[in-house]
Amino acid sequence: MLRVLILCGTGDATKLVARVANIAGIEAIASLAGRTLAPHTPVGNVRIGGFGGVTGLVNYLQEMKIDILIDATHPFAHQISENAAAATWEVGIPRLMVVRPPWQKLETDNWLEVENNRDAANALENQSQRVFLTIGRQEIGTFAHLHKIWFLMRMIDHPNADIIVPPGLILYDRGPFTLASEEEILLRYNIDTIVSKNSGGSATYPKIIAAQKLGIKVVMVKRPPVPSGEQVPDVDAAVQWLLNKLTPFQMP
Repeated sequence: MLRVLILCGTGDATKLVARVANIAGIEAIASLAGRTLAPHTPVGNVRIGGFGGVTGLVNYLQEMKIDILIDATHPFAHQISENAAAATWEVGIPRLMVVRPPWQKLETDNWLEVENNRDAANALENQSQRVFLTIGRQEIGTFAHLHKIWFLMRMIDHPNADIIVPPGLILYDRGPFTLASEEEILLRYNIDTIVSKNSGGSATYPKIIAAQKLGIKVVMVKRPPVPSGEQVPDVDAAVQWLLNKLTPFQMP
């Protein structure tokens, strides 16, 4: 029996866990960070919570006798990806990253690409008045000093009590979103700028299409670098990679 730990954090990860659950000879454990209060829980064996850094993850891999780790976390969850790379190297087991392609800027897009949220905040100052902030809840405090800007902030859960919230309105919602609903939001709140992470995928891309149609500027935060190692772009390729790894374990 091949024991696989899948680090989750995207809709693709949930689909991958469901696919792997139907493969004979594999026992999968899905791991959620626990940052979302009501996550979409994958089927099967699920653990919730952090590992305690590289050392904690190494201990878990050894205690649970994990044979393979698949990193299907969010493209911006760089710390857990770095920890996974270090821990699997120390333990000596294979690691695969499922990295969905980033969105590509089209000729009709009005994007300003920046390195991080701090640069995004600097780009807004004296340039924007009503901003759709779609970076989640954990880093909104980076924009709290921009008192002359009104923010519409979309997130799944309430911000932590220690985070200073920028001026504006919080909209609690979870993707996937439609083009019609995104256009309606941009028009209703008279948005002139969107701040978005380049997460890739289809669930939140409609806001980018809506911005293109309405001529609204997008401040796009680039992805952090990913650790070196094997990568695939989607669930199908991850399943095939795993099937290729399964054959040696089935041999007598």
